[in-house]
Amino acid sequence: MTTLHDSISRRSFLALAAAAPFAATASQAKTTPVGLELYSVRNELKENLTETVRAVAKMGYECVEFYAPYFEWTPAYAKEVRKLLDDLSIRCLSTHNGAQSFTPQNLPRAIELNQTIGSKYIVMASAGRVENLDGWKAVADTLNRAAEQLKPLGLRAGYHNHQAEFKPVENRRPIEVIAANTHKDVVLQLDVGTCLEAGSDPVAWINQNPGRILSMHCKDWSPDPAKGYKVLFGEGSAPWKRIFEAAEKTGGIEYYLIEQEGSAYPPMETVERCLAAFRTAHGS
Repeated sequence: MTTLHDSISRRSFLALAAAAPFAATASQAKTTPVGLELYSVRNELKENLTETVRAVAKMGYECVEFYAPYFEWTPAYAKEVRKLLDDLSIRCLSTHNGAQSFTPQNLPRAIELNQTIGSKYIVMASAGRVENLDGWKAVADTLNRAAEQLKPLGLRAGYHNHQAEFKPVENRRPIEVIAANTHKDVVLQLDVGTCLEAGSDPVAWINQNPGRILSMHCKDWSPDPAKGYKVLFGEGSAPWKRIFEAAEKTGGIEYYLIEQEGSAYPPMETVERCLAAFRTAHGS
């Protein structure tokens, strides 16, 4: 005997089944968030963090990355920053850190601050002076130790490259040493511009490290000595379409970060122009 409850249950099941393909399509259509590495507007940030972050959110940036000076915040100030981010519906997914943030005495502070502001990734943006491949293996060991402490807390360690990591030392690129000697859950945050300047192929690097390029600094670079990094997004030599394809198909990208080191325009106008150019190039 079919009850009213059975009939409703069948109808509900059929409705859900019919809606499932549309839900899946909507999920697949969701674009990867684009944020701003706040070093791009460092002078403005130093002068007035609140108004700078507010302006960045108004431009349409979906997330931000705070850089090394955040480590000097008090826990109370970090809570104020978190409230600001929540009020603006903008997230901080990662922070940039010096090597000192990864020492046994300082990592707990980095953890507390990152948890407070909602950051998921504590990224080493500078390893300091490293002499040889053994030195780079020591950097990898430091990242592994941090990763082991962060994982139970729902956080992850990361490493951000500059030019040096892509320039061979003892016939091997240091970035390869870091990738080979770190746990797979240590994120390899790719700085596109410095990779290009060092003569390496960012697309090849992404494809060589599937699932580890969870974030990326979308900084362009021109081989013209008069320009270098002082170009807007899309005005340099980066093959952005191929980079996006590799990042989203292979790299495991979770969010993009625009970074600028200057242009012919004031910093705030520069990052606004870069966001518009990024969205056009990415199709988002």
